[in-house]
Amino acid sequence: MPQIKIRGIAAEKVCAVSKEMIDSLEKIIGCPRDYFTIECIPSTFIMDGKITSGYPFIEVAWFDRGQAVQDQVAKSITKFIHELGYSHVDVFFQVFDRHRYYENGEHY
Repeated sequence: MPQIKIRGIAAEKVCAVSKEMIDSLEKIIGCPRDYFTIECIPSTFIMDGKITSGYPFIEVAWFDRGQAVQDQVAKSITKFIHELGYSHVDVFFQVFDRHRYYENGEHY
């Protein structure tokens, strides 16, 4: 169920590391790979009235798995984005409340 939302990187580049990244996250988190989604969100970064290149911004939306697992996930994602040639990447976590998340009309 972890949803990985990526801004600031072309989808083609994400594809190049997506398999290995999910392999790594699957081991860290301990959930099946078909629970993961990766979404590349097209972004336009603007600074001082001009379009800029921006930098990778990664959101992980999931149910809380504790600080130690979260730290490992952030490090793993950062490693794969660095392999794409980006020197700076921000990763942040959006934690779902089980009682407010529904799948097919049923909450967790």
